[in-house]
Amino acid sequence: MKPDVTPPPSSFLSVGLPLKLSFQTGKDKIVCGSSLLGWKDHAWLICEWPLHDQRDVVCTVGTPCLVSYLYEGRLIGYRSEVRETQALPAPLLFLAFPATVEELVLRKHVRVPSHEPMLVMQMAGPSARSSRSQFIGGLLHDLSAGGCSVKLAQLPPGVTHGTWLKVEFSLPGIGRIINLSGIVKNLQEEAETYLLGIEFRFNEMEYIEFRGWGGSAQHALEQWTMQKGPDSKSGRSPLG
Repeated sequence: MKPDVTPPPSSFLSVGLPLKLSFQTGKDKIVCGSSLLGWKDHAWLICEWPLHDQRDVVCTVGTPCLVSYLYEGRLIGYRSEVRETQALPAPLLFLAFPATVEELVLRKHVRVPSHEPMLVMQMAGPSARSSRSQFIGGLLHDLSAGGCSVKLAQLPPGVTHGTWLKVEFSLPGIGRIINLSGIVKNLQEEAETYLLGIEFRFNEMEYIEFRGWGGSAQHALEQWTMQKGPDSKSGRSPLG
């Protein structure tokens, strides 16, 4: 962990930046996602009102909050509190602007177990606009910001190491990833199923259908894996 530093505002904030918010309400700790909508330097941040278990998080002025997000391979975080709330015309939260932040250098890509359905389609190449086949269904085995493993009941003809694919799947609580390209890096046969290791190749053609505001599909993947990683499961904040 690096020492606390005073952040230059323009270097780490951007509209649509995916945020992880941790609220301490009594004995309960609630971890949820949101998106940055704007800020005023050294005054406040404004973000969309977060959801937890498909319900709006209940918080009031003065509620402590830990804000964290990914920036250039580092986990950035700071302690804050709710400064103001707004219900209409749109539900918004105003959080205290950071006086200091903490940094944690992460592993390149943390893999998180997942069991979401995935659609897989074989492509003719990295720049191809048409497919060689229709979408087939699979089941995600694990997921990271840079790739995934997916189980298939049958292997489409011609799919092997180096094959280009297009995938589509949902990130629960965030949205659905569409038109994401990848390349097969590993292929294993397990009993009557096949396990494909896919490395994502972001080319600005992918996008995410999601609730409210937000950023790119790549940022959404980073946000989701950060929320679901080992530290979140244990109930600990990665930044203490």
